[in-house]
Amino acid sequence: MSSQTSLILIIISTALVNNVVLIQFLGICSFLGVSKQMKASLSLGCAVIFVITLSSAVASLLYTYVLVPLELTYLKTIVFILVIAALVQVVEMFIKKTSPAIYNALGIYLPLITTNCAVLGVALTNVQDGLNFIQSVTAGFGTAVGFTIAIVLLAGIRSRIDEEAIPKPFRGAPMVLLSAALMSIAFMGFSGIL
Repeated sequence: MSSQTSLILIIISTALVNNVVLIQFLGICSFLGVSKQMKASLSLGCAVIFVITLSSAVASLLYTYVLVPLELTYLKTIVFILVIAALVQVVEMFIKKTSPAIYNALGIYLPLITTNCAVLGVALTNVQDGLNFIQSVTAGFGTAVGFTIAIVLLAGIRSRIDEEAIPKPFRGAPMVLLSAALMSIAFMGFSGIL
């Protein structure tokens, strides 16, 4: 199998088959909280793509060239959290400066990317699976694209739900959770691809 095919399989696997939100159930807080509006969902998805891809790259380099040679691999979780926090601060400052409306729409969920377990989970999984630098970046990108696909799909569903006559007990959070559960079941169908 060529390396190019391998990278494509990593993207498909991380984005669809092992979707971080719908299959692994990581990053649910921002997934449910920001998916009310399509623009905010897409903006958060783009921010997550940037943060996860870049943090996967930096975490891979730090682990391979600093933590392993110095025999400090037990510090990987703390180091990865610091890297993620720094990257989120950069993204937050950039969005605040360039688009205050998107910054306000994202609200508390933008700084919460730091504590989004999906971001840390990707960095830790890449190290645990022994992925090299290119594979780590590809896995990070694929995971973030999967997060973006899921949150944008849920935002689209929620916009349609608001237009429908739904029985009173199912309005609001119950219908959103039911929609997310059905999306999860649908994404499990991708596991037959690979």
